[in-house]
Amino acid sequence: MLEYARWKYVVALIVLLASALYALPNLYPQDAAVQITANRGFAVDDALDARVEGMLRDAGIAAKSVQKEGDSLLVRLDAADQLRAAELLRPALEQGYTVAQNLVSTVPDWLDAFGASPMRLGLDLQGGVHFLLQVDQKAALEKRENSYAEQIRVVLREQKIPSQEVTVRPTDILVRLSRAEDLSKALSVIAVDAPELQLQPLRGSAGPGFTASIAPAALDALLTETINQNVSILRNRINALGVAEPIVTRQGDSRIVVQLPGVQDTALAKRVIGATATLEYRAALLTNTDAVEAERSGRVPPEGRIYYMRERNPDGSRIPVVLAKRVIAAGDQLVAATSITDTETGTPGVSVTLNASAGQRMFDFTSQNVGKPMAVVYIERVPEVRIVDGKEVRGTKVTEEVISLASIRGVFSRNFQTTGLESPQEAQQLALLLRSGALAAPMEFAEERIIGPSLGAENIARGLESIAASFVLVLVFFVIYYRMFGVITNIALLLNLLMLVAVMSIIGATLSLPGLAGIALTVGLSVDANVLINERIREELRAGNTPLNAIATGYEKASGTIADANVTALLAGIALFVFGTGPVKGFALSLIIGILTSMYTAVSVSRGVATLIYGRRRKLAGLAI
Repeated sequence: MLEYARWKYVVALIVLLASALYALPNLYPQDAAVQITANRGFAVDDALDARVEGMLRDAGIAAKSVQKEGDSLLVRLDAADQLRAAELLRPALEQGYTVAQNLVSTVPDWLDAFGASPMRLGLDLQGGVHFLLQVDQKAALEKRENSYAEQIRVVLREQKIPSQEVTVRPTDILVRLSRAEDLSKALSVIAVDAPELQLQPLRGSAGPGFTASIAPAALDALLTETINQNVSILRNRINALGVAEPIVTRQGDSRIVVQLPGVQDTALAKRVIGATATLEYRAALLTNTDAVEAERSGRVPPEGRIYYMRERNPDGSRIPVVLAKRVIAAGDQLVAATSITDTETGTPGVSVTLNASAGQRMFDFTSQNVGKPMAVVYIERVPEVRIVDGKEVRGTKVTEEVISLASIRGVFSRNFQTTGLESPQEAQQLALLLRSGALAAPMEFAEERIIGPSLGAENIARGLESIAASFVLVLVFFVIYYRMFGVITNIALLLNLLMLVAVMSIIGATLSLPGLAGIALTVGLSVDANVLINERIREELRAGNTPLNAIATGYEKASGTIADANVTALLAGIALFVFGTGPVKGFALSLIIGILTSMYTAVSVSRGVATLIYGRRRKLAGLAI
């Protein structure tokens, strides 16, 4: 007997309504926009709004709207005017603002209230920037060798072995000892403390000592670790800074590919990728009039250096301060960093936790210098490209500012707070960059490409056209070949596609060209399932079974075969998702979701529709199949 439980109809209705609701935002196209964000010391206010509107009006560019959204000013435009508006505003505002092309949502507020949002689009559909970064492996090796040299100094000092010299050379570390009788002891303790080093005693008249070099196996591991650490840090930094679904992956032995969908401004993207910010804690040697005099005369203590406060005098002049060259603690020695608001002053800051060695140095310094000033230096490094004599010169812009200068009120070590930041947003970004850590090795931009939204729109149109064409052909074929059951199959296929889009929107999946291919493939798998069901029903009719029994038996017999076929495809999709990267993951995700939705619609929903049509007809002579 052909039956379908009422609760299943309720579930199917809920699924249909929910799918329609959460798939609906994808019908609202994004607006092309120019996003204007204030740099430090500048603000997004009514004056900027009026200035931008005036510039656009004078240039004959009609903006849909100019309004503040969040911390930025968004200028919504027609896609044809986006690039022209960005080129107009960028040079006029470059001193205090970052001007970037972007795409912004047009989804109505009532859909936002339900948490409904469109699918994110990948780089190939939405546009964005593509970078190829070259990692400086030589710098990574020098950094590790310096670390080993410091480790050797510490071990010799702890073991009370006097040394004359510990020098890092291009290929090894030279260690000279004061006494020849200490050589064997030094070699044995260092071999235990740093087993990855190859130790070779000095020969002849070179005196007592040895050379230390990194073993080949350890060197290969170091270079691999450097690339992987840079990839990990970049992923954490970009994800936390809010770039949707970036792709950061290793390419070859020394390169990293970074793709940022939706970002059209290379300067903004480079700031996200290459900028590093850190803190240094230094003793203040000269302040106030003494520092001003030292700056004027040039007579700076040999152990000191002139820095400048972030705050300026009322006349705009900079405030000098002389700080010790020796660093008490630095950002690369941080274990944790979180943004906070100081309860006493209400100013934003960062709560810092140092590692054990830096905590001990901080404890020793504060114990001996209570009441004396200590400064916090904010250091930011941003990659930049300059044109010199017609040639592109790549470098790094370094900004050093003293954000806090205060007397030490008590003894502290590992845990303390740093205040003096301009805004909560700056505190959050600094905490993020401190947590993500410094890159294991410096990088330079070997290649950069901008993919415009127009190319993405063309890709979307072609992809949707191919899916729509294949879908329409399938629907027409089913209606002609299976008649009424072709209509039932078409209903199941349409609901499958609706569910697939809704689920990908709900989970925030990124749709790319491979993802579109995965959707097309799942439509094909869903077709296969419906063909199996329809052919099973026809076999039962040819075997002389009654129409109602043929429908029930056809669905029951086909369900097992459909489950087996889809489970194997599902396992393949899971393997692709787990082991794949980038476009492969996008294809696998749409495939996995499509398989799950097609199994439900092909087996359950289509049977429910067939039961609605034929279930109450007891004297059914035949089927339109």
